[in-house]
Amino acid sequence: MLDNKIQIISYKHNGALHRVWQYAYIVRQTSDMIVVVNDHTNVIDGDGRRWKTKEPAVCYFFKNYWFNIICMLRNNAIYYYCNLSSPYVRDAEGLKYIDYDLDVKVFPSGDKVILDRDEFDFNKMDYGYGDKLIAIVENELQILLQKIDQKALAFNSEVVMNDFEIYKNLRKQMDRKKNKSNKQKK
Repeated sequence: MLDNKIQIISYKHNGALHRVWQYAYIVRQTSDMIVVVNDHTNVIDGDGRRWKTKEPAVCYFFKNYWFNIICMLRNNAIYYYCNLSSPYVRDAEGLKYIDYDLDVKVFPSGDKVILDRDEFDFNKMDYGYGDKLIAIVENELQILLQKIDQKALAFNSEVVMNDFEIYKNLRKQMDRKKNKSNKQKK
């Protein structure tokens, strides 16, 4: 299962590439959600800038919600970064979504901050977000804030840590297979 590497590709509303994460590993899937883990992965921004994530992250993408949840495991705590976005689609290139600017950062204390309202307001005009799209994003922001307060979905640290354990166990299996294969080649 760990062989199931996938790229995460985000776009802006106008179709421009926003960011690519190379690679994440699928650890769990349901009919309406996919959970992936990336760990010190390479990232390419739409402007060509390259960088590497600093910590492991368990990421939740949904088919029925207009947001995704990135759970960064840092200093024995979970820091959340939530993107208001289109529901994901998956194709041969990877897992894809459109980033709709607004973000919510949630700290281990439970404090939350809504980020990039100014970028969203600018892009409403610049990209021509329609009234229906604006209403969806604003409504989904309220749903996201409720999920945070309810500790639902990935806002339950036990769920996140269970998914991370799946990843770690799969990594161990993969490393054993790789070592066994390398020994056989010698």
